[in-house]
Amino acid sequence: MMIFLIQCGFYASVLLFILGLKRMSHPSTAHAGIRWAGAGMVVAVVATVFLPEIDQSRYILILVAVMTGSILAWVSGKRVAMTDMPQMVALYNGMGGGSAACIGAIALMQTTGQESIHLTPTALVLGLLGSVIGAISFSGSLIAFAKLQGWMDKRYMFPGQHQFNVLLMIAIAVLGVMIFREPQMGLIGLFFGLSLLLGLSMTLPIGGADMPVVISLYNAFTGLAVAFEGYLLMSQGGVAAAGGIALIIAGMVVGAAGTLLTQLMAKAMNRSLFNVLFGSMSSAGSAAIEGSMKEVQANDAGVMMAFAERVVIVPGYGMAVAQAQHKIWELCQKLIDRGVKVRFAIHPVAGRMPGHMNVLLAEAGVPYDLIEDMEDINAEFDQTDVTLVIGANDVVNPVARTDEGSPIYGMPILDADHSRNVIVIKRGKGTGFAGIENALFFADNCRMLYGDGQEMAGKLIQSLKQL
Repeated sequence: MMIFLIQCGFYASVLLFILGLKRMSHPSTAHAGIRWAGAGMVVAVVATVFLPEIDQSRYILILVAVMTGSILAWVSGKRVAMTDMPQMVALYNGMGGGSAACIGAIALMQTTGQESIHLTPTALVLGLLGSVIGAISFSGSLIAFAKLQGWMDKRYMFPGQHQFNVLLMIAIAVLGVMIFREPQMGLIGLFFGLSLLLGLSMTLPIGGADMPVVISLYNAFTGLAVAFEGYLLMSQGGVAAAGGIALIIAGMVVGAAGTLLTQLMAKAMNRSLFNVLFGSMSSAGSAAIEGSMKEVQANDAGVMMAFAERVVIVPGYGMAVAQAQHKIWELCQKLIDRGVKVRFAIHPVAGRMPGHMNVLLAEAGVPYDLIEDMEDINAEFDQTDVTLVIGANDVVNPVARTDEGSPIYGMPILDADHSRNVIVIKRGKGTGFAGIENALFFADNCRMLYGDGQEMAGKLIQSLKQL
């Protein structure tokens, strides 16, 4: 009876994962989806604890590990700021890849020695693949976390780095073949060491502007690694095989979602995945921009917006840094009360991770029907009286359409420059995360409102109240 309940628990956890992921596809049900997926994880952990293969003397260690992880996750989840959510996602995703690599490492080590276990050739191959992919995801995600956190320079390269990565891949493949033929502890240790090094070497040269794609890619890596290691567990038979099936299904769902998201992010930047991993963004070759930035005062900007018929808000990472989403929504409410039609325009790679701006706006209470994707709202900019850009830079840069020498040429952008008037809230005259100048800021229809995002939004609100 206990075995039957354990198996049912694993299958129930898979069902909860899938239903939770489905509900996360829409903002109105995303919160419930997270709870469903969390419940699925709790069920999976409980089922694992009661596996007959688990030595009861290890229950104390399991309880300590579960409690430690739960407390750390709860505290960090409560304390982390929304601006730091991308690096938290990168860190947690790396932990998932590292866990998959550990499963593979333990299984591979058990194939050595006098009391070794036997793995089928297919299980051994998938275990090796899951191990290397999980290790790459773990170390690469740590670098992504460090870059997003500001602990590391955006890019780091050395001469011949790409060739070095290729040599690493070849060495890992050779070691994998040697382990497949005759597993040895030394070979396994070197195999994992080089896999971790490859993850570091692959991620170090990638610039911060590409981090949304990198996070999505490593998310797919983690899912794939979990699925492979799930097959490894399933092949060993016993009650734990149900847990292996659960890992396969959950891993494939995560891997497929991460792969699709990676493709969407790369498409939104008009860059191939190969270019993201082995290329780089550089301002070399960009044409010089003529003109100058023209400043506007908050009172004048407020008047422009108050007497407009249509206003579009374009949020970016600067809004997150200033934690200005609540003030921006208050400003929009004032405009709506005056009869102004307000919409929010979201670029797929605005912020530091996919969906970052949507989460911030949802936190501020912005209704979902006011938030438009790039494809849906670009046609409306020609009829927009005022576009307010707060914290966004590269995703509204018109050189993506006009300058073939620009590194972002061909990248789909929000057509904010087509508006009759553009107001940009910006701290200073610096470039965006991609490190290139924005031609929009020099356009005749653009005015710069310099200052902190939250403070400037407050001044715009005061300007409306005085009318």
